[in-house]
Amino acid sequence: MLLFCQRTDHYVVIFLFQILTVICAVLTDDPNFAEPIPNVTVSLGRDASLPCVVNNLGTYKVAWIHIDRQMILTIHRHVIARIPRFGITHDSQKTWLLHVKGAQPEDRGYYMCQVNTNPMISQVGYLQVVVPPNIIDEESSTSSVSIRENQNLSLTCKAEGSPTPKISWKREDGNHIATDRKKKAVEKLYGDTLNLTRVNRADMGAYLCIASNGVPPSVSKRIILDVEFSPMIWVPNQLVGAPSGTDVTIDCQTEAHPKSINYWSFRDAKTMLFPNKKYVTSDTENSYRIHMRLTIRDLGQSDFGNYKCISKNSLGETEGSIRLYEIPKPSLAPKSASELNRPNKDVWKPPKGPVVRNMTGQSARDNRQHQPRPVRPTVPGKLEVSGNLGPSSYSRSQIVITVFGVVMCFTSSHHIPS
Repeated sequence: MLLFCQRTDHYVVIFLFQILTVICAVLTDDPNFAEPIPNVTVSLGRDASLPCVVNNLGTYKVAWIHIDRQMILTIHRHVIARIPRFGITHDSQKTWLLHVKGAQPEDRGYYMCQVNTNPMISQVGYLQVVVPPNIIDEESSTSSVSIRENQNLSLTCKAEGSPTPKISWKREDGNHIATDRKKKAVEKLYGDTLNLTRVNRADMGAYLCIASNGVPPSVSKRIILDVEFSPMIWVPNQLVGAPSGTDVTIDCQTEAHPKSINYWSFRDAKTMLFPNKKYVTSDTENSYRIHMRLTIRDLGQSDFGNYKCISKNSLGETEGSIRLYEIPKPSLAPKSASELNRPNKDVWKPPKGPVVRNMTGQSARDNRQHQPRPVRPTVPGKLEVSGNLGPSSYSRSQIVITVFGVVMCFTSSHHIPS
């Protein structure tokens, strides 16, 4: 070139230099990527866009390729793939956007933006399609599980989603889960499988399998655990006393699952007592527990005896016994609670007037080692007292007969002339 320049005049050399400058400028302005393709995360069913920014594109073409599918999606302004979810837009031939409408799990993967230079230039971005968790019923335990008491049990819960969901277990009622009787019960457990050892009736209830992966919403499955066992009965009071002519209620508490048939019988009879004017029955249910009550109205002599509460289900039966006996009926109404709780100022004391003597002739004041003899009410308002009292008598202040038949005598301190 220098030889050529020497054989030409000065103007030719300048012209050739300018041409070489233009050629060098063109060669140094080849297409290049202005920025990398970002990794994009989109939820299932939402729209996503991948940008490819190219400088100095000129007459070159931009193409998008889904590497995972090995599929050409677009070339320049044309969509090649036969998938309607894909589209292409550009901005002044510099930014080329690949659009994915309603992204699906199969759209996840690497995408290449390619420019047809020689040699070809390209760059890659990643589209992550996140999928909320979904519980696979076919691979999970059924919604209701039954097992006999003291057996072992495993509950299973499988879920799918992207990222892979994590499974946790908890009880719907908030009680803790006891997987092993030797270990402390916990509020929550993790894993696809929940193992329960020696299941008992306290484990009965609804369990929640919860799947979550950070993509809302989390989902759960409700599994009801039924623990089956034969009936058991507790009798709070096996001896109950009541006076004739009154109403009395006796009760039993039973536990059973499946649900038991519960009834009452009297005097070893095999037939049940049906509700009528004489008998009133009621059952209060709380899960597998039942509180049985029997009210017998207007007690008569024929109503006293042995009553049985009986509970039966498909696994067995049991019974409890209650003996109802008669006690004396109070002749007078007892004091009110406020009166009974007063200081003992009305406790019986010997009168300050005439000296009341007992059958031995000793004065009540001197005979401190002996208790006063009981008194027997005869005429309302009067008392007869055993002993040498002479012609005098005393007015009655108050007489109380308790339900146990004990007589308490309260006397005034003034003398009543005969």
